Amino acid sequence: MTEKRFTGTSSYIATDDLSMAVNAAVTLERPILIKGEPGTGKTQLATEVAGALDKPLHEWHIKSTTKAQQGLYEYDAVARLRDSQLGDDRVHDISNYIVRGKIWEAFESDAQPVLLIDEIDKADIEFPNDLLRELDRMEFYVYETRQLVQAKHRPIIVITSNNEKELPDAFLRRCFFHYIEFPDKDTMADIVNVHFPNLKKDLLAEALDAFYRVRDVRGLKKKPSTSELLDWIKLLLAEDIPPEVLRGDDKRSAIPPLYGALLKNEQDVHLFEQLVFLDRRSNPQ
Repeated sequence: MTEKRFTGTSSYIATDDLSMAVNAAVTLERPILIKGEPGTGKTQLATEVAGALDKPLHEWHIKSTTKAQQGLYEYDAVARLRDSQLGDDRVHDISNYIVRGKIWEAFESDAQPVLLIDEIDKADIEFPNDLLRELDRMEFYVYETRQLVQAKHRPIIVITSNNEKELPDAFLRRCFFHYIEFPDKDTMADIVNVHFPNLKKDLLAEALDAFYRVRDVRGLKKKPSTSELLDWIKLLLAEDIPPEVLRGDDKRSAIPPLYGALLKNEQDVHLFEQLVFLDRRSNPQ
């Protein structure tokens, strides 16, 4: 039986490069490390891969306080002490106090799973290296119960990073890397059409032109992302904003209508207003 290949889904537009990267990582049995601007669908990729390949999904979302050990298991000594004080018979079996982590859950899956390790760069710099052995050998040892946990199937591992800090070279060598480029206009139109299949072409064209004009402004602290574009279009439809209001040659408005969906801080709003004001002065009607 031929193994399914990832080509995107009805709700997720994957470029040829992204599809090729995912399938290469699956073939090589290596984690795929995904980077890209916020809002480019890095986290959602794991969900879509699991759905497209009909595999269970295990999600491990990393925080600044997350330790690598938590992905394997944790020993709840506090709960055992409390039960001991209460005379609970559970205390005689230490396995009752072993809390399985997301990696353990993935290793025990009866079918090959997809394991998402989301925003790995949020954790301590040693976090990735602390997982090298387990992700290489697909096994780990539970010292409290003297148990060796081995993966029934090697998971398809999707790791995302927002580049908040550099990842160790030893970790990078073990990954297949892909950077998701921000969608060009044609790809973005396909993405919008997935979410708004009945959107009129003239409104789509004007909205995309306005959106990319905002993104092209130099000096923005936060460029609007795909999710913000989708929110903005939803508002344009709800408020029945006509396409001509969005045109770049319309000087009646300094910034796009309902700009709060696109620009997320006052510095960016002021910057955009200043640029429009300067453009008016240099190109008076």
